[in-house]
Amino acid sequence: MAQIHHFEYGALTPTVSYILSVLGSLLGLTSAVRLRSAKTSGERFWWLALAAVAIGATGIWSMHFVAMMGFDVDGTPIRYDIPLTVASAVIALVSVGVGLAIALLGQTASKIRILIGGVLAGLGVAAMHYTGMAAMQLRGEIHYSGREVIASIAIAVVAATVALWLTLVVTKPIAIFISALVMGIAVNGMHFTGMLAMSVVPQSEFGSVEGATAAGLLVPVGAAVVFAIIGMGYALVSAPTEEDRAAAEYLRARIDTRHAQERAQAQAASQVPFGGQPAGQQPQQQPGGRAGRTTLGDGSWTYRDRGRQ
Repeated sequence: MAQIHHFEYGALTPTVSYILSVLGSLLGLTSAVRLRSAKTSGERFWWLALAAVAIGATGIWSMHFVAMMGFDVDGTPIRYDIPLTVASAVIALVSVGVGLAIALLGQTASKIRILIGGVLAGLGVAAMHYTGMAAMQLRGEIHYSGREVIASIAIAVVAATVALWLTLVVTKPIAIFISALVMGIAVNGMHFTGMLAMSVVPQSEFGSVEGATAAGLLVPVGAAVVFAIIGMGYALVSAPTEEDRAAAEYLRARIDTRHAQERAQAQAASQVPFGGQPAGQQPQQQPGGRAGRTTLGDGSWTYRDRGRQ
């Protein structure tokens, strides 16, 4: 058996992979919170897509890719088949998206939906991992231990099910952050359990190894991950929250009320006899010469004072 090294660069690759899994989980859980409060089907689809990209592509697949940067086998170069590598990313994205859709878009039987979605997403994550491993080209034959493979699949299913449950229950920022830390541990645990199942029998007659190096894939993958994180962060920051919507609705209601009052006053004024009202019924002037109120009132209220109106 060839000697296998999982941490060729020490703690660097597992640390970065864990940070990516936590960051992806954090963005995905936050997107799921927005999805639950979405009012239209278009909004729900948008947040579902962002959650799938955040968890499936950033939190799971990019974590797998970075962890593989630290993987090395003595006596052979390692290359990656690009179509299979891309296929592994697509599998992660689609499987997580399907799981999220099943868990979040239904109205009844939430526990059953979480279980079904978790199984499908977990199997998809496991398929992503072993598809990514199938993309690896080296001088030798790769073998897997059935016990570790089964354990990695079980971890993937359990982790995906817990992740879907968290997308339905967490709302507070601190709960989302702690949940993302736990999800990061689960994702990395699945990956390295699957890697422990692997062994390599070296065979020199394999000749040259074709494919792309991990370093060669680092620039395009890294750029895609960075732009995806920035884009998702901007989408979360710029999108209106429930409080923003409530504030806008409250402001609109006050404006409509004030306009209705002005129309009623104008109608009443049109019915006053020639010569006007008696002096005692004239509108009072406010200090500074301002008569009446502005469209929004006297300007002393705020949205947070709405409960005292």
